[in-house]
Amino acid sequence: MFFVDTIEVPGLGNRGYLAGGARTAVAVDPPRDIDRVIAAAARRGVRITHVAETHVHNDYVTGGLALARLTGASYLVPADARVSFPRVPVGDGDRTEVDADAGLVLRALATPGHTPHHTSYALEENGTAVAVFTGGSLLIGTVGRPDLVEPRLTERLARAQHASAHRLAAELPDETAVLPTHGFGSFCSSAQHAGGSTTIGEEKASNEALTAPDVDAFVAGLLAGLDDVPAYYAHMGPVNAAGPAPLDLTPPAVADAGELAARLAAGEWVVDLRNRVAFAAGHLSGSFNFEAEGQLATYLAWLVPWGKPVTLLAESPGQLADAQRELARVGIDRPAAAAVGGPADWVRPGEEPASFPRATFADLARRQPVEGVVVLDVRRASERAHGFVDGSVHIPVHALPGRLHDVPDGQVWVHCGSGMRAAVAASLLDAAGRDVVAVDDAFDAAGRAGLTVRNP
Repeated sequence: MFFVDTIEVPGLGNRGYLAGGARTAVAVDPPRDIDRVIAAAARRGVRITHVAETHVHNDYVTGGLALARLTGASYLVPADARVSFPRVPVGDGDRTEVDADAGLVLRALATPGHTPHHTSYALEENGTAVAVFTGGSLLIGTVGRPDLVEPRLTERLARAQHASAHRLAAELPDETAVLPTHGFGSFCSSAQHAGGSTTIGEEKASNEALTAPDVDAFVAGLLAGLDDVPAYYAHMGPVNAAGPAPLDLTPPAVADAGELAARLAAGEWVVDLRNRVAFAAGHLSGSFNFEAEGQLATYLAWLVPWGKPVTLLAESPGQLADAQRELARVGIDRPAAAAVGGPADWVRPGEEPASFPRATFADLARRQPVEGVVVLDVRRASERAHGFVDGSVHIPVHALPGRLHDVPDGQVWVHCGSGMRAAVAASLLDAAGRDVVAVDDAFDAAGRAGLTVRNP
């Protein structure tokens, strides 16, 4: 008998895995906070004897090296990956015993495409593949994006993705469970598809890499659908290749109102983790709103200048600890400081919290057309391509910090697809002294509200 436990990392849209038998197990693509993997092994009563990476990750800091060192496990890394630490280099066809009593073996399958060295691992039970850890190769309904390594390699890697997907489909039984690392909201996925589980047989019937009429059609469609790349990805590969530092989740230093004001005056980022409704109603002037319950790590790491000190404001110690853990997964290791409470605790004596209004698309429709009102769309270009409010200005939220001067004069009504990114953008504009209204509404409501929605 064997087991496979999933280690969910929902904020980043990723998964790691722990798989094994009654005594020993392998961890595949573990997140940086390895205590979760160790806890999963403890619940199973197994010893982690191997840690396997499918590739050098571009979207998060791996916990693989730390986990291998802590447990004494063999660290399996694709042989062609350029890394600066000792590991067990893995080549195509290599077999690694996971649990002898259970007849479990891990077989390496070279599946280049997401990266040139990408390797999948088939988990075999008594010689039959029962699952395959596909990393950023074959995902649910799609494949990992091929454009994260080097622009000159993108088309070549896209063609390799097609060949790798077909190899997995040809060599593995239809019943084999497909267990990808990316594809649950991760920007490492070339597209987003619903579903939490799949098999080789199901992917043969539905995956774009396996159903496209030919490789040229697949590559054209894949490249045309690629979305923006989060800026912090440029830092993840080098960190993982060098070997990440051990994780430190000890609480950050506590900042009082005076220190918060000083940090803001120095140009540092002070980030309020509370929900957008609470932030709009009252916040420390100059602070930015990145909801702890949203894609905190993705968007904060995307927007903040890399290496800029970040101070966190939270409504509870638990919210602060969770945010610190999530940010460490993308290399924002140590907050410069932190404070827990609410706006009244964070402003200096004699000062008042700042605020701005929230609205719906129906509210905006009642104001249109009004001279002096600017409608700012902060969605990505791929989203705007499916429709936009007539006359709106388009600046994606990840580009807004460097383009505040491009926002026309007037009261700014800012919207996204649902409200979370609009809140981020509204906080950036509010901190810059603009008169802003956050449209906290689903974009689908724009047309129903009477606004003119156009297509490019």
